[in-house]
Amino acid sequence: MGIEDNNMRNGRGLSDQWADSMVVRPRTTERSITVHKKLVLGFAISILTLIVVTAIAVLLSVRFEECAGESSSRGGNGSNAKFNGSRDGNGNHKDEEAQPWRHLRLPTSLRPRHYDLRLSVYMDNFTFSGEVNIEFECVNSTKFIVLHTDRLEVEKVAVYSDNKKPGVMRIHRQFHYPGNQVYVIALHRELKPMRTYKVNITFDAQIESELLGFFRSSYMLQGERRYMAVTQFSPTHARKAFPCFDEPIYKATFRVSLGHDASYLSLSNMPVEASISDDDGWVTNHFSRTPRMSTYYLAWAVCNFTYREVTTDSGVVIRLYARPNAIQSGAGDYALHITKRLLQFYEDYFKVKYSLPKLDLLAVPKHPYAAMENWGLSVFVEQKILLDPEVSSFSYQMELTMVVVHEICHQWFGDLVTPVWWEDVWLKEGFAHFFEYVGTDFLFPKWNMVRSLLCFKDSERLQYLDYLMTHMYSNAGRDDLWNKLTEAMQKEGKDINIKEVMDCWTLQMGYPVVTISKNYSLDHSVTITQEHFVYDRDAKFRDPDLFNRSLQWQIPLTLAVGNSTYKSSEVILWISNKTETHKVGRMDDDMWLLGNINQTGYFRVNYDLHNWRLLIGQLMTNAEIISVGNRAGLIDDVFNLARAGYLPQNVPLQIICYLPQEREFLPWHAASRSLYQLDKLLDRTEDYSLFSDFVLKQVASKYHKMGWPLALTEGSIIQASYQTEELQREVIMLACSFGNKHCHRQAVSLISDWISSNKNRIPPNVRDIVYCTGVSLMDEDVWEFIWMKFHSTTAISEKKVLLEALTCIICNITLFSDLVPDQDVIDVIIHVGRNPHGRHLAWRYFREKWDILNSRYGEALFMTSKLISGVTEFLNTETELNELKEFIQISGGGAGPALARAVEIVEANVRWHSLYERQIFQWLRKSPNG
Repeated sequence: MGIEDNNMRNGRGLSDQWADSMVVRPRTTERSITVHKKLVLGFAISILTLIVVTAIAVLLSVRFEECAGESSSRGGNGSNAKFNGSRDGNGNHKDEEAQPWRHLRLPTSLRPRHYDLRLSVYMDNFTFSGEVNIEFECVNSTKFIVLHTDRLEVEKVAVYSDNKKPGVMRIHRQFHYPGNQVYVIALHRELKPMRTYKVNITFDAQIESELLGFFRSSYMLQGERRYMAVTQFSPTHARKAFPCFDEPIYKATFRVSLGHDASYLSLSNMPVEASISDDDGWVTNHFSRTPRMSTYYLAWAVCNFTYREVTTDSGVVIRLYARPNAIQSGAGDYALHITKRLLQFYEDYFKVKYSLPKLDLLAVPKHPYAAMENWGLSVFVEQKILLDPEVSSFSYQMELTMVVVHEICHQWFGDLVTPVWWEDVWLKEGFAHFFEYVGTDFLFPKWNMVRSLLCFKDSERLQYLDYLMTHMYSNAGRDDLWNKLTEAMQKEGKDINIKEVMDCWTLQMGYPVVTISKNYSLDHSVTITQEHFVYDRDAKFRDPDLFNRSLQWQIPLTLAVGNSTYKSSEVILWISNKTETHKVGRMDDDMWLLGNINQTGYFRVNYDLHNWRLLIGQLMTNAEIISVGNRAGLIDDVFNLARAGYLPQNVPLQIICYLPQEREFLPWHAASRSLYQLDKLLDRTEDYSLFSDFVLKQVASKYHKMGWPLALTEGSIIQASYQTEELQREVIMLACSFGNKHCHRQAVSLISDWISSNKNRIPPNVRDIVYCTGVSLMDEDVWEFIWMKFHSTTAISEKKVLLEALTCIICNITLFSDLVPDQDVIDVIIHVGRNPHGRHLAWRYFREKWDILNSRYGEALFMTSKLISGVTEFLNTETELNELKEFIQISGGGAGPALARAVEIVEANVRWHSLYERQIFQWLRKSPNG
């Protein structure tokens, strides 16, 4: 599943919640391009950031506080717990049997084998009726059948025995237990182990407007509003569409039939096996039987879409379905053709064939996530799969490509092999995140996505073959992966227990900061310490239970030494203690140390101040002795270390004084992300101009040297190399954001030319910058012009950029909430909040409209979290902090974890101001570079 918001791709904890933002005086919108990492870093990022996702997903599925005391007997940590009686392995079946509906997890007494699901979908009144026949096996004797249901009106229930004396079994009673979203069928006599039974349930339900379960969406076509309906079952919403065993471990096969008005078409995971039309204009599509799969990967859709298709060399039919005008314009062709190449690439790479005869890609107007990897029917929000090459920027194309690469990888890691439980969701997301880089590099080698990545050795790649083959059509836990990787290491002659190494990374919160201090003596030794990295270091003492000071990691630390003319080859040290001393060879006083070479490890690196001065001096005199990846890493680390109080505030500002000499994109990107974070802290201070002038001085020479991309002429698409184009864009964005006058004049000129000629010759890669700058500087007529273009354009990427531009001046948020699609309202509120002059408006609107917003998006937990984070992350005054705490009390604490996280962030912002704001401005006043 493509987790919404790119913070999950790039971030390291708190800093990333600030990262993908920029401010303008005037403000511009942002496009964050993911900094390229090595294999280990990419995979580790996925592991640790997705631990947060895991916590949310688990919370979502077990959030019912009234049952919290009964959850201790529920395990599910690994594949060794699969259907072995009770999940804790202690045989507590009798305890589970007493009132099994009160437990947070389903009882393990029954195991589904097959679902026959027949639905009739009524698009005229947005309802559906259904009948499901579930064949299941009894594992332990029980009188209870407990199934998940939510918002379903159950009409009839019958239970049948499939043993030697088949027949209807008497039902003692049946009831819905809403606390745990289950429906309970109590029988007169017990179901017997090793026997199979069937339960038949008929039900009715609504096709909801919220974006979960089986929901509806709409779009405009030739002035007419059209409707479609689609499913989103992950993580716990299949139960909203049919009664089922809605936990990942309960895999079964499915046969789906969909009946609907013949003016619509229907899709599901498998191809249509038979289609029956009635005289009254009703059609029923019967879909082929699926492989064994989890309920949350089942999917279907009813729509008026059209499609284009291609076929792979192995015979898999790939279709992309979208609005008819999008298909006609060719907006889906790009994603369709890269998907064909990706399927063939993954089949070859994993040595495992794609398991289904077809793969449909469905572009929908609304979706709670960027995409969802349903097996054979992947669903994408339109902005993540439709591309118009004449108006889409390179960054848009790159992001779209990585989303498609990510989702197609899930057809193996996720669909074929599924995590046992949500605490291991990073197993599938980690692989998919890593292959964003590998797959994109396969598609476009010139993008250099893995130029600095380590490639798998053949033996390691075969172990991932082996992992898939061992657990295909089944489930796996983290230990299953560690065991396969340990086997791979042993075959290489390395006796390394991967589980022992990785458990400290996956089972402990956060990540470490490693501090390397030179011992200025004749023995050439260094002292290396590790500690838990947090932005509020005092929190470790205020809350020792939460921030356990005994946390430590097994850290593979790569290390090199160098000076102005020389850099040694790297050595690797395994750090497992809080403090260690190592000798690293000859090391004169003028030689610097550099740790975490090319950012292969998931930790931050700090040094003694003298070593920082030596590194800064190296960057100023000959930066290229230090690799591009390390230059970017140094910038990223130094800003975050200073923000957390590990370093004086002037150190990060000193390090970026070398930027005028920097010719590579990655260090500039790291610097711009860090500067935008700092900008959000300073943008409402009296001395802000000291900071903005300092930034402009670092940017000016590079901006004038690189210039602007050439304006488009009719019928031409001018595209520079990826690195050059992205660096140029990054520098222009910085220049316009912080007030470079030439940049402002250029943006105004391009907007004026568009208005006067009604021909948009603005290069796609800088359109967002130009639009936002123009709207900010020019009169209301420009805003009206952009508003008109927003409503008239049919290009999805252009519509998104135009909408963001409209928020670049103070505006009426209510106007947007009434006139833009529900899904876009969240982005509008967040973008208004990024403008320092609009921050109070977004914050006030959020509080006033919270009940409406929470009812609309509440169960789509990631969307609510995105909204809360986006509105609050830039609040930084005591008054705003108190308003936030008061709001939480008044609102009753809905979306608790996201709001608690918001309090932590705002507290950190306020604390930073009290401790470090003066340091920043004192240095800026004295610095010759200020």
